[in-house]
Amino acid sequence: MKKGRIREIIIRLEEYSGNNSSKQKKVNLLDLLIATKLSQNTTDKTSYIAYRNLKNKFSNWEAVSSAPISKIKSEIRVCGLADKKAEEIRNMLRQMKKNSGKLNLEHLREYKDDIVYEELLQYKGIGKKTISCLLAFGLGRNVFPVDTHVHRILNRLGIVETKSPDETFEKAKTLIPDEKKVTFHTNLIKFGRSVCKALKPLCGECVIYNLCSFKDKKYYREFNAGKAKENDFIILENI
Repeated sequence: MKKGRIREIIIRLEEYSGNNSSKQKKVNLLDLLIATKLSQNTTDKTSYIAYRNLKNKFSNWEAVSSAPISKIKSEIRVCGLADKKAEEIRNMLRQMKKNSGKLNLEHLREYKDDIVYEELLQYKGIGKKTISCLLAFGLGRNVFPVDTHVHRILNRLGIVETKSPDETFEKAKTLIPDEKKVTFHTNLIKFGRSVCKALKPLCGECVIYNLCSFKDKKYYREFNAGKAKENDFIILENI
């Protein structure tokens, strides 16, 4: 019953946002990891600016690893939490170089998912969501990353009842069809930004209204009617 409802939700969101499963392309895995790291706790648009600033300022990631923290911070300040992100990115790069003698993650293409998680979780500031994005968008694996948008919407829908994105990630693993995991993730993010917002969701614009268990949906359908604004820039589709 639940899986049938999930499939219907997937279909409706694909009609709303599109089926982007064909957009997969080969990318530099370290580029993708750092871009995802920069996107933590900020918008994709500002994190993309920060990522491009780093790429334009420094010749390669080796140069970033040896740069003063102040110079890294100045390039990524636009995306917020610059002090923390600059330190964690530089420390991660230095630790990678110490561990393997190079700044390259291409060997991960040969690893199973659990080994990729094991290797990357050793770096401070790199969590399951960031690694899941690398697996999904960089390695083409059938992984369902969970950020705050995905966590919020799946709970409102009643698909899961969880307290954190990590808990939602574990619960959703077996619920989402493998071939739809990446597309559904992306469409949920777009839907969460434009319609199913954290504050004042536009329930009157919702294409999955009758499939949703959100207890306040009737209130918001009346209170907050209005046309949804598009916000469909996804950083990991642009690396």
